Amino acid sequence: MVAGADGGRMIAERPRPPDPAEAGSTAEFVRWLALLRQWAGEPSLSRLRSLGGQTESSDGATVDALPKSTTSHVLRQADRLPRWDFVRAFVTACFHYCDYPAELIPDELERWRAARTALAGSAARTPQPPAAPVDLVDPADPMEIVDVARPDSAVELLARRVLREEDRARKGLLGGYTIAPLSFSWYGGAGEVEHDLPSIGWFFSGLRPRRLLVVGESGAGKTVLAVELVLQLLEPVLAAGGRLDQGQLVPVRLNAARWTLGRPFEPWVAEQLEQDFGLAAKDAQRLVRDRRVLPVVDGLDELDPEPSAGPPRRAIGLLAELNRYSDLSGRRPGTVVVTCRADRHTELREAGAVLDNAARIHLHNLTTQQIGTYVRARWPDGHPCAMHRDAIHAALSGPAGKAAHTAVATPWRLLLTVTAVESGADPAELLRTDPDLDPAEGAARIARRLLEAYVPAATVLTPRAAHETPYQPDQVRSWLVHLAAHLRWQAARGAESDRPPPGLTAIDIVPHLLWPIGGRRLVRVLHCLGCAVFAVIAMLAFWTGSAVDDPGGPAESLTLALMAGWVAIATGLSLSPWPAAAGGRAEVPRRRRVIGGLLGVLAGVPAGVLGGLAGLVLTGGRVFGPVFAVAAGGTGGLVLGAVIGLTAAGRRGAERMTVSEAIRAEPLTLLGFGLCGALTGLPPLRLAHAGPLPLAVGVAGAFVLAFALGIAFKIAIGGWSRDAELAHPREALHRNPLIGLAFGLTGGVAALLVFVMNQDVVESLVCALIGGVTFGLAFGAIAWARTMIGLVVAATRGLLPLRLWTFLDWACEARLLRVSGATYQFRHREFQEFLTPPDNAGGG
Repeated sequence: MVAGADGGRMIAERPRPPDPAEAGSTAEFVRWLALLRQWAGEPSLSRLRSLGGQTESSDGATVDALPKSTTSHVLRQADRLPRWDFVRAFVTACFHYCDYPAELIPDELERWRAARTALAGSAARTPQPPAAPVDLVDPADPMEIVDVARPDSAVELLARRVLREEDRARKGLLGGYTIAPLSFSWYGGAGEVEHDLPSIGWFFSGLRPRRLLVVGESGAGKTVLAVELVLQLLEPVLAAGGRLDQGQLVPVRLNAARWTLGRPFEPWVAEQLEQDFGLAAKDAQRLVRDRRVLPVVDGLDELDPEPSAGPPRRAIGLLAELNRYSDLSGRRPGTVVVTCRADRHTELREAGAVLDNAARIHLHNLTTQQIGTYVRARWPDGHPCAMHRDAIHAALSGPAGKAAHTAVATPWRLLLTVTAVESGADPAELLRTDPDLDPAEGAARIARRLLEAYVPAATVLTPRAAHETPYQPDQVRSWLVHLAAHLRWQAARGAESDRPPPGLTAIDIVPHLLWPIGGRRLVRVLHCLGCAVFAVIAMLAFWTGSAVDDPGGPAESLTLALMAGWVAIATGLSLSPWPAAAGGRAEVPRRRRVIGGLLGVLAGVPAGVLGGLAGLVLTGGRVFGPVFAVAAGGTGGLVLGAVIGLTAAGRRGAERMTVSEAIRAEPLTLLGFGLCGALTGLPPLRLAHAGPLPLAVGVAGAFVLAFALGIAFKIAIGGWSRDAELAHPREALHRNPLIGLAFGLTGGVAALLVFVMNQDVVESLVCALIGGVTFGLAFGAIAWARTMIGLVVAATRGLLPLRLWTFLDWACEARLLRVSGATYQFRHREFQEFLTPPDNAGGG
């Protein structure tokens, strides 16, 4: 009777286990086994082996029923129904692990046996798969029709990249693998029901509609829960070897702070899939339109500034967009997850803004027992810090225990505490406060002490390599303060713009957007002057190499006009408020690079020869002969084709820009390409004393050819490759000078072929080299040049280290910053706000 009562209480308090009867296929049955393991609390493979007991093999030997290798293999094998002996042992082990009432386990086993038997019988009766597509109903959503015959490569690509990114984010947030034992409450029809973090994936999968609002205090673990939810929902993908069940949604965590007021939700989600995960625009739009993406919108509270002068307008606007977001049928709310800080959620409710049809869960603060559990897991017996466990317990249970517990009752604050202790701090001193103080005031003092200790502790715990000068805590703090001030400035600038550049938010540290730290006006002036100087040098090198002997002639006047126009365009590009460093990462095998280069040569050489012969016709053979026309044209085509082929190599399946998209993206750059082509075509025509018509035809033809070459470059260097994984935050910026080098190489080779008609080889080579380098710097590496000037100025003023990239990587290793997609972010928003100076000095 007692056992029955305990079992009844257990059933009332814990959600029911996954029902295998819902599995409509072998892959889903295996997925349900993985969900059962999640529901049970994620027992390790070793623990499952222990709980699974032993069985007798066919040769009479006694073996483990659940060997670790077998269990791992079965949970990844989605195309074969597991043996009943395995299922029975696995299910029994999971139920024993979570202390499920023993008298109820036989009934659960019968459910699993019946489900497996039904699937086994269905498999025996099912003929070979039909050749034509078959539409089936997704068991997770009966209204969603899916195509089971054609796997979607874009969906699988997105799932793989999300898994990689969220695994990186999880490690960055936790500083390891030990996670605080978070719990949350759900207020459902049966009243308040409490769950723990390992069950969040199962809990969410059981919601109808699947709309969830996660509310918690600052530092309570909302982002950790969002990351864990994404990973748990995608865990069956790992078990299936990277293949998704048909119709399965791909959860994607999105930073709410990147949304701008008035921006429609669906186009914004598609844009994030392009920018952060490298999907082609058409694929991203299709996946969002077809509801193959589950948006996990993290940080609704970060949209509006703190403290707010009125209702949080941007958060209210985003909630309105989310309430308009429907499922594929348009008749039910769309699947979505949103996280929000508790006080901002209260403000939104008072303003009448809620997430319609959503289940709301509230993250609990950690109890003293949960804190002790975490500390014991992080510092087991024998650990150098194990002796401090009692001191932390004493502080939490002493006279000022309420204040101490309030100060460290969130995973973030607990991480601050253990980091400080591991660096040598005394936990009794860290958690000390006057018992006579108000607990809230005492907790605030402890929290400030923990935040003050974090940078020194992280610096001590993460020394640089032995041959490098160690960072000093004061240095690190000063640099982080300037980064935090810059983020506040970014937030203000982003709020003023209808379409700010990607990454101009209150939380994202984007390398090519950091230049204003050096002084916005000063850096732009220096960049403009430097670009103008390089552009003039490039044109002087061209003038010298072309050996203009009659500055007053019509061809020479046209040359001067074209040169002045190009200098104006190059200078104008340097005045761009936010030069873009675009282009994804392309980790292409060397063999494919070589093949791409060879294909480019095969296409470029004939085109170059035709161009040389066209020049021969236009000049009437008075400047060069057929041999030079073929040799020079072939050489130029070889170089140009090789550069484009090497750049575009390996981009199979990547997004391809159309010609019109390339023209709309950078019209001034393409016009500059055209002017350079016209300039290159002028000298031979001038030497041949060509008449007005040949001169016009030659210049126009060279302009069009160079303009087309610019379009080819834009298409080749833009977009992502399916060979690539997620980009590092500096990847696009690192590609920018390479693009400039490619520009300079092609321009220099073309100029050299023209110069040798007028000068000796050495002088021609010098002019081409100087002109090509300055051409590339002034015209092809604008974002890189602006960033480098800004960082040099900032380092000269002591605002940032000269080797900023090294520092940012070290700060991520030290858990002061973290990588989020293609940006850096502070480890926690409270840490960023703590370091932000009261008076914003960022942005210059």
